[in-house]
Amino acid sequence: MAETPKPQQQQVQIKADEKELLGQYANLVVVHHNAEEFTLNFIYLFPSVPHGKLVGSLILSPAHAKRLAKALQENVSRFEEQFGTLPEGPGPGPEPNVGFVQ
Repeated sequence: MAETPKPQQQQVQIKADEKELLGQYANLVVVHHNAEEFTLNFIYLFPSVPHGKLVGSLILSPAHAKRLAKALQENVSRFEEQFGTLPEGPGPGPEPNVGFVQ
């Protein structure tokens, strides 16, 4: 019996500016969804001041959001195996009431 050839994995090249490679720090993410998409708004809340800044926004298909959730869970598990269990529950301070302004 002849083996079915495996599809070759394609190498993908991604362009990124230095600013994008440095990344942005966010200490809050607000997630919204509807039937077609998930929106993740990454926010930096300033310490001791009731202000924040939107640092990035991602819009994902529901299937991609599910794959992202699985990938995050797998990576958190590996992190905890290496560095110890992370505490669950809210971060420091009360849960903020977030609203966008222009």
